[in-house]
Amino acid sequence: MTSTALAVFGITHADLPTTDLARALRIHRDLLGFCETARGDGWIDLDAGGTITLRLVQVTRVEHRCTLRLRVGDVQACVNALVLSGLTLTQAAQRSAESTLAATLRDEDGHAICVWRHLSEDEYDTAPELPKVKTWSPEADALLKQLLKGVPALFRALARRKVTRVTESLAGPQHSVGTEDVIRGFILASPRITRERNRKPLLEAGIDVSRYQAEWDAP
Repeated sequence: MTSTALAVFGITHADLPTTDLARALRIHRDLLGFCETARGDGWIDLDAGGTITLRLVQVTRVEHRCTLRLRVGDVQACVNALVLSGLTLTQAAQRSAESTLAATLRDEDGHAICVWRHLSEDEYDTAPELPKVKTWSPEADALLKQLLKGVPALFRALARRKVTRVTESLAGPQHSVGTEDVIRGFILASPRITRERNRKPLLEAGIDVSRYQAEWDAP
């Protein structure tokens, strides 16, 4: 039997039923900033900021409630604006196990709106684990996590991988990783031209950086 492949090109619309089209438009277009792209008898399409169009549909009664999850820059500012627009806060902003900050509100039709953002590493309760392969001493693990706090958050994930790899190569095949390996690896993981920026985190950790001149000078 020959099967025919289905030509599915993706989800184009998400329908949001509302008993008050004008009210929904004030929230989703005027407040949240979704641009109107089309309208017809009893419906309005809004560009929802991605590949999906949000279609507001006028109904006499909402039979099925929806949840919209909106990624925002400032969760609390968005919550405050939505509350002023008539929405009810059902869950105040809180951190999740997935390292996000999220709050949930409900509109007058009963739909839930969750506004959220990713937490930066500086906001984590605990530092992410190192991508280790070898055995590390607890002191070495703690030292590298401390040193990485001195790296800008935007580049920290990359630095974590690179410094861990370089540090483990310095420890040799038969040895566990110690604090000396971490210090040398933290210096050598950066090209010589930018290596000086690693000096400050080491000094703040109480390291005598003069003992590692060979690493500072290495090509």
